[in-house]
Amino acid sequence: MISRVRVWLNRTYAENVFFMDQLRKNPSDRAVEIHATHGDADSPVLAAADTADLEPEGLSPAGYVEYALDQCQRRGIDVFVPRLHQSAIVAHRAEFEAVGTALLAPPPEAVAVFEDKVIAYEAVQAIGVPVPPWFRVRSADELVGAVEELEAGGHKACFKPASGAGGVGFRVITRAPFSLVHLNGFPSPYVPLDVVVEALRQADEAVDWLVMPRLEQPEVSVDCLTGPDNRIRLAVGRTKNGRRRGFTLHEQWLEPARLIAEGFGLHYLSNIQFRMFGDRPVLMDVNTRPAGGLHQLSLCGVNAPWAAVQLALGEDPGEMVPPFLGQDYTVVSGPRPLRAVSLPQQREASEPLPAVPAPAMAEPVAVEAAASVLPL
Repeated sequence: MISRVRVWLNRTYAENVFFMDQLRKNPSDRAVEIHATHGDADSPVLAAADTADLEPEGLSPAGYVEYALDQCQRRGIDVFVPRLHQSAIVAHRAEFEAVGTALLAPPPEAVAVFEDKVIAYEAVQAIGVPVPPWFRVRSADELVGAVEELEAGGHKACFKPASGAGGVGFRVITRAPFSLVHLNGFPSPYVPLDVVVEALRQADEAVDWLVMPRLEQPEVSVDCLTGPDNRIRLAVGRTKNGRRRGFTLHEQWLEPARLIAEGFGLHYLSNIQFRMFGDRPVLMDVNTRPAGGLHQLSLCGVNAPWAAVQLALGEDPGEMVPPFLGQDYTVVSGPRPLRAVSLPQQREASEPLPAVPAPAMAEPVAVEAAASVLPL
């Protein structure tokens, strides 16, 4: 009898409720039990999990590693998909292996390269992957100089933190003075240069920003599955152009993604993003973790989360080619049930799996924190 697989996702994105669904509906018909932890008791991933814990706040990276090792040992975790403190966790891979847990994450050297966008741009440029012009900025004067140089080349300047994920801190520079235009409607990513300069000059702490031209659509996110042997098993591009989404296997996107994933050993699931600079694709960002939208590959007949778990368990799924490319689609918000209590009802790890993998919800509360996909 094949034993069930116990998978843990820590402080992950709400959209990964779909990642969890795909693990349970795997083509191997293998029983999967999911553990989730988060800092927010109302995260939908906690409600979607079989067992869940609230994470302690204020732990240092080293303290979090100790917490994670305890979770893995106590919960009998077979595969751990770390998001929070990924770099600290992967540095202790041997300790996790010693308690029987495989890490679904790249080695520490690969994670380190892509934690800092400047180091990442320099590294990928050295292997022949094109990147946009960029400036590292830590002061108001450096910001003004970078913006002026980009504008002189006919570009609109934008900035984002040199380290970070999910588009947090991204802003587009404008020369228009602050006015009611900026206060009407929904908040905008556009910020007047003089407002940013004044904020920098009055700040008590330095910033570390990457300033670059605003890149054009389409945006293509290439989801990659790479084995510990540095060989790609799967690469599919998800295209974004305004509301419209789609899929591509065009080599102008896949070839540079393969160079990065295989060249830097981005083992298991990674997401490599490109946009257009003039008439050519350039690298925008690299995520050393599964993308929130990875589940959308199910529209191409692919279950990437399960294939990654197989790889982590030493069960090679082999090279995967989508049997078809799904039709264009759009992403909409939808309700997910939450528990009426602060944490899902727990069951002991020794208890058998319920007949229905996802626990039933009593008096659900709607939350628009996860997205589903609909064809256009």
